[in-house]
Amino acid sequence: MTTARPVPDSLRSRLAESVQTLTPGYFALPMAAGIISVGLELEGFHAFSAALLVICAASYAVILILSLARLARFRPDMRRDFMDPARAFGFFTFIAGTNVLGVRLGMAGWPGTTATLLAVAVLAWVVLGYVVPWTAVLGRDERPVVKDANGTWFIWCVASQSVSVAAASIEPVAGPDWRAALALVAVVAWSVGLILYAAVGIFVSLRLMTYPIRPEDLRPQYFVAMGAMAISVLAGARIVEMAGAPMVDATRGLVAGSSVVFWSFASWLFPVLLAAGWWRHVIHRVPLSYEPGLWSVIFPLGMYAVAGIYLGRASDLPIVAAIGQAELWLAVAAFLATFAGMLWHLWITLARPTPR
Repeated sequence: MTTARPVPDSLRSRLAESVQTLTPGYFALPMAAGIISVGLELEGFHAFSAALLVICAASYAVILILSLARLARFRPDMRRDFMDPARAFGFFTFIAGTNVLGVRLGMAGWPGTTATLLAVAVLAWVVLGYVVPWTAVLGRDERPVVKDANGTWFIWCVASQSVSVAAASIEPVAGPDWRAALALVAVVAWSVGLILYAAVGIFVSLRLMTYPIRPEDLRPQYFVAMGAMAISVLAGARIVEMAGAPMVDATRGLVAGSSVVFWSFASWLFPVLLAAGWWRHVIHRVPLSYEPGLWSVIFPLGMYAVAGIYLGRASDLPIVAAIGQAELWLAVAAFLATFAGMLWHLWITLARPTPR
């Protein structure tokens, strides 16, 4: 009879520390894998898309388990995250990650799973949509809170738009009794997401114009500003394609025209954010190494590609579709590089033996 070898204390402590310090925004990993999988599926690269779907589902499950373990064992740390304006809005990646996974599974022929995940996401959207702004912003005694506004705040908008995309994506296969409700959810979530984008844009702009900007402050999460605009485009395109319903019929023209405007603004933001990265890493030589926030760059890249492909096909805009198709491969390359960096990071922090 053999006995199991005890886990070395050093490895056990590293695992515990990793769970304790898990960033709330790590669901951006399945968001990135899922949306690139959607783009590859739209372009007909089914095997490559399936591989990304596996990564999306597996990473979602692992991060969910680690988050629940953190809630059970390190509740004070999670509570501090809810009170921190710089980290709290990362919790909204759970909503977006749930919906991205659901939409991709719906494309694979599992609309029931999409509906289930959408129900979970809507519940989380309603709860976190009130809890996070209160704990991280309105409930704080410290003022001004705007000094802590950053790119992660845009994830609030992304979460809202992901609800809209998921609701619109399952509407074609839903029963007649559910279509009006799904149309209501899709249009309301899309509208709320746009208002939130405007509000967050004001807060983040005030922070950038009021306080000094150090190279270390322009973290990768600022790319979410472009991703939030791109997912608004995708949500709008999906709403336009929905069957007739009171909410859709009342807003179809507005949504269709707005989607083109939003794609244009997302395109304008692209070189601005690239220039900010150049200023940070090339001009001021901030080292470019793996950090969880990099997934907040990969998701916007993938979302911009998918939004362009979908909008171009839905609105007969071939140049928009061509831009999305070309940019999809930039997103794929960035994903592979970041994924390799993450695996190396996990190896050196968890698996590599500690020197004696």
